[in-house]
Amino acid sequence: MKTSPAHIIKEYAFDGVDSVGGVSFDGEQVWFAAGERMIAFDPESGKTTRTIEVAAHAGTAFDGKHLYQISEDRILKIEPKSGRVVSTIPAPGSGRDSGLAWAEGTLWVGQYRDRKILQIDPETGAILRSIESNRFVTGVTWVDGELWHGTWEDDASEVRHIDPQTGEVLERLEMPQGAHVSGLESDGGDRFFCGAGHTRNSVRAIRRPKRSRA
Repeated sequence: MKTSPAHIIKEYAFDGVDSVGGVSFDGEQVWFAAGERMIAFDPESGKTTRTIEVAAHAGTAFDGKHLYQISEDRILKIEPKSGRVVSTIPAPGSGRDSGLAWAEGTLWVGQYRDRKILQIDPETGAILRSIESNRFVTGVTWVDGELWHGTWEDDASEVRHIDPQTGEVLERLEMPQGAHVSGLESDGGDRFFCGAGHTRNSVRAIRRPKRSRA
């Protein structure tokens, strides 16, 4: 298992935000959960571009067309342009869920204190698969067939690459002391976006490890 320090590229701070939960990326904007609303910003300028007034307490995801947002014990499916909630499904943890990601036509839900990642049906909420972790799980993201998740335990955070079949930790990026990870999302390139939870009103961009090309 490879362990290395996380390299923070940039930090984006937002006035009037008390905490940052889930984080997602729609190809142009970064979205994050800010308690009673979702906020989108331009990752190049850091400027806020959109807000959607909806309860946004934990993980956030994007399937290429719709946003998904954990709102207490429900997962909301949202039309981004209008902000309209088009459907809801039960959240598997009934209010105890943390991260959220979209991959393989399904949703992947981080469960913080249960130390699990669940794959669920986005139409019904039925649990399709469960992956165990040995740390508290925060944000979840898939990129290039790799499953990554954030951890936050004992005032320390990491971003971990794990085997999606076994849960084995393959690689760890250790965040600096005091830099915590709530939501987690890849931009599909060389950046991960990490929410800072309730400790800071910010989203951090960290460097995704480079992969050798075949």
